[in-house]
Amino acid sequence: MNDNITYRGTVYPWHCDHMGHMNVMWYVGKFDEAIWNLFAQLGLTPAWLRSRDRGMAAVEQTIRYQRELHAGDVVEVHSQVTELRAKALLVEQTMRRADTGETAARMNLVAVHLDRTARAAVALPEEIVQRVRARLLAAPAAPAPFQL
Repeated sequence: MNDNITYRGTVYPWHCDHMGHMNVMWYVGKFDEAIWNLFAQLGLTPAWLRSRDRGMAAVEQTIRYQRELHAGDVVEVHSQVTELRAKALLVEQTMRRADTGETAARMNLVAVHLDRTARAAVALPEEIVQRVRARLLAAPAAPAPFQL
């Protein structure tokens, strides 16, 4: 996994459930914030998407929870595009405790580029494809996606 940190934050007490650890809804929320930071780094900013009536939609997510997080833990999410397709990006995200580097969760995501008017997947534009390719070439080899 590369060192592309796309989210940093803290686990607050209201993120925790009756068992005392961060509830799954907050893992998803933090991963979601991280993915939008990754998209912005690739040029898929909110302004870019709005001006072209485009969007990005998650069509598949797989999360593996590996360690519990508790109130007060500082976390970071590392995000990496692992595959570029004509209309989609495959992304792996790793949520880690910032102090120890321990992996708390991993998420694999398929994000599709959409024409919001037609409500259909469309090809990623060449300018975005070039940015993604440059990142793929610069990134160390990603570990194989996890299997359930």
